[in-house]
Amino acid sequence: MPVTKVLTAGIGEVDLTDIGIYRSRGGYKQWERAVSELSPEAVMEACDKSGLRGRGGAGFPTGRKWSFLPKNGKPRYLVCNCDEAEPGTFKDHQLLEEAPHLVLEGMLLGAYGIGCTHAYIYIRGEFKRGFEIFQKAIADARAAGFIGKNLFGKGIDIDVTAHRGAGAYICGEETGLLNSLEGKRGEPRLKPPFPAIEGLYRMPTVVNNVETLAYLVPILEKGAEWFASVGTERSKGYKIVSVSGHVQKPGNYEVPVGTPVREIIEIAGGLRPGRKFMAVQPGGGSSACIFEEHLDLPYDYESIAKAGSMLGSGAFTVFDDSTDFVKAAFNMIRFYAHESCGQCTPCREGGSWLERVLHRFVEGKGLQSDLEMIRRVGTGVTGLNLCALGDSLEPFLISVLKRFPDQFEARVLREVTPA
Repeated sequence: MPVTKVLTAGIGEVDLTDIGIYRSRGGYKQWERAVSELSPEAVMEACDKSGLRGRGGAGFPTGRKWSFLPKNGKPRYLVCNCDEAEPGTFKDHQLLEEAPHLVLEGMLLGAYGIGCTHAYIYIRGEFKRGFEIFQKAIADARAAGFIGKNLFGKGIDIDVTAHRGAGAYICGEETGLLNSLEGKRGEPRLKPPFPAIEGLYRMPTVVNNVETLAYLVPILEKGAEWFASVGTERSKGYKIVSVSGHVQKPGNYEVPVGTPVREIIEIAGGLRPGRKFMAVQPGGGSSACIFEEHLDLPYDYESIAKAGSMLGSGAFTVFDDSTDFVKAAFNMIRFYAHESCGQCTPCREGGSWLERVLHRFVEGKGLQSDLEMIRRVGTGVTGLNLCALGDSLEPFLISVLKRFPDQFEARVLREVTPA
């Protein structure tokens, strides 16, 4: 099986929250080498040549994202997005709690690469333990001389601040995160201007995911060519996949991008005995399901998109024949309706309306006319909002409604004619 431990190496075997243990395994060597021997441009070039794409959901090439920063002399900021709240995703949570120094070293490399002197990490409100672990990691790294003024005697100043959110899914959207970080209401901003032009404190800003920044460490250690040699033509490197649902060994598995969907299920122990595969949601709660005919697809950005879904953040939820897809769809819609910031009418009203309609189906009181309206819902809520949360309402619901219409039809209220 193609499990390859890169970021996950040592997790569960040694205490990587201990800076001494982390350093004994080569920790912070790439940070010291970058400041002492490499220019910021060399770090940026390595990131670009590696083909590293954002691991937070959008999959945008990281090096290209950095290149959008204007050369206007303004201060720059790097923000690490650790507001992991996508249903089914739990990889950043594990890295934060069990490999905090790896995440921190990746942040420092990213900050140096873009010419930033103050980096921030925005941590989901529910990750209280992870926040405390990371605060200690920052303090230990500062005491060891890896954060602060005149680092390694090279005149480089970089500070790091950890900020804890208040438990809002919408703050995972980068502009909602920046608003929250500034002390404002966590609502997405109108774009343009994009964060690269006007982000945190209206300064040029890069927002990268935890896993994305952590990969900078092995990329600098082993070379951009090493990372680019793995994966597919357009989807390079490795990816942590959060496998959950109806498998025997749910968990985080690090695999080469392009590993077949079927193999990922087998890596997680396969289906439960006696059960039949029905569907998999390959990219978190906001992705459409793919089905049995897609089991041999490579798990990469392009192949999953071609199948009508998305790789997203790597949340991989498996459904067998015990699944009630009506209840599953209701639970998903209820989550997104609750997490809408309410700023955009299609998302706010569409989400709450869908929640009420699906609740009727769960109780066996759905209407036949509701099914036709649900099938048309995409045109009313998708692509009409400031962020992608409104777009997240439709994919899972429509995909299972098309595939398993009988489960929904069975919940339609039938009029009983009196005897």
